[in-house]
Amino acid sequence: MKNEFDGLVARLLNGGVFLTDAVALLERSMIEAALGHSKGNQSAASKQLGIHRNTLQRKALEYGLDNGRIRSRRKPASRELRARKRRTGAA
Repeated sequence: MKNEFDGLVARLLNGGVFLTDAVALLERSMIEAALGHSKGNQSAASKQLGIHRNTLQRKALEYGLDNGRIRSRRKPASRELRARKRRTGAA
C-alpha cells in the first residue's frame, strides 16, 4: 500500500497539484467512500474515518456531499424566554 501511495504522491507532484488541493481531494474521496460504505450513516462513517460526526457533517457540506439535505440548526431557547414561560405558567 505504501508503494501505491508513493506512486500517487509522485503523480500529484509531477502533475503540479498543490498540497492543499491534494489534501482536499483525498479528504473528499475518503468521506464519500465512507458514507457510501455505511449507506449514508454518518455516525458509522465518522467512526470509520476517526473523526467526530459534527466534523464529518461540516466537511460533507463543504464538499457538497450532503445529497441536497440542508440541516437546520436549532438554537436553544434563551434563559429569559424560559423564565418568562415559567412565570406565566405558575400564575
